Amino acid sequence: MDFDLMTSSFPKLLSATLVTLKLISASLIFGIFLGIFFAILRTGKNKFLKGFSYYYSYVFRGTPMLVQLFIIYFGLAQIEYIRSSFLWVILKEPYWCAIISFSLNTGAYTSEILRSAFETIDKGYIEAGKSLGISKNKIFYKIKLPIAIRQSLPAYGNEMILMLKGTSLASTVTLMDLTGVAKFIISTTYKPVEVFIVAGSIYLFITFIIHTFINLAEKKLEYPRQ
Repeated sequence: MDFDLMTSSFPKLLSATLVTLKLISASLIFGIFLGIFFAILRTGKNKFLKGFSYYYSYVFRGTPMLVQLFIIYFGLAQIEYIRSSFLWVILKEPYWCAIISFSLNTGAYTSEILRSAFETIDKGYIEAGKSLGISKNKIFYKIKLPIAIRQSLPAYGNEMILMLKGTSLASTVTLMDLTGVAKFIISTTYKPVEVFIVAGSIYLFITFIIHTFINLAEKKLEYPRQ
């Protein structure tokens, strides 16, 4: 075991962690908005919008994230119209392609998590709001959404951890994130074990932070006991 290599590679991997954190932060932010939007469509009464939401979730949950990333980064670049449009400014950059791919993927999972949370809300809360003359919009934002968020926290915490590990795929499109830098160091030292132990430890530490954050959020939003 080369401890000198582990010590010398740690600063480089730690610096690359910033790219990983940017990827997961942006993806989760965009993904949560997509998730809420498609969860609303899925629980609505319009059959066309429900179907659209269903197939969006089905496609992105049913195909590997790596395939989705390759289609967006390599596939869209083959379309002449896109290369000559304003979209090419974004889609030619691997960073933005990764964020788009990760956001669409986590948005699909998040929509299913929220959909199931919406459907398990006690109808008594909704009826109580209606009896008080509260509008549908306020019932959604003041009653349904807060309850759904509380109920979906454990599952969403798992999704956050899965997305953290999923960001390692960004290295396949030349992004020098944590995994990308680890691969580069390995290609020059030919010592994968030591480098991946350091990289894995950093991933594990970030996972610990996410896990702690979710636990604190659950306690903060815990229903008061009688």
